[in-house]
Amino acid sequence: MEDTNNVCPGCSRRTKERSEKEKRSMLNRLSRIEGQVRGIRKMVENDAYCPDILIQVSAVNAALNSFNKVLLAEHIRTCVTEDIREGKEETIDELVLTLQKLMK
Repeated sequence: MEDTNNVCPGCSRRTKERSEKEKRSMLNRLSRIEGQVRGIRKMVENDAYCPDILIQVSAVNAALNSFNKVLLAEHIRTCVTEDIREGKEETIDELVLTLQKLMK
């Protein structure tokens, strides 16, 4: 029988419960990134100099990459480790596919 505790009922996808501290940290990072993107939009609206915009876009890319590193590390430490301990070898294939997508 399928374990429905880790499945979103409307979409048949797995979910992950996060601690309030972890969730708050992730949301704070995303809020800062969102603010940076709004700042870039304002720069475009105000006809800012191209290199200045490009530097800000680079900063957003770096922030997103940092977010991905933290999320990926947490995923490996928790979800992947637990699944491997439970004998769910398909998790390794899922991780490899995810890494391939991240490295495009």
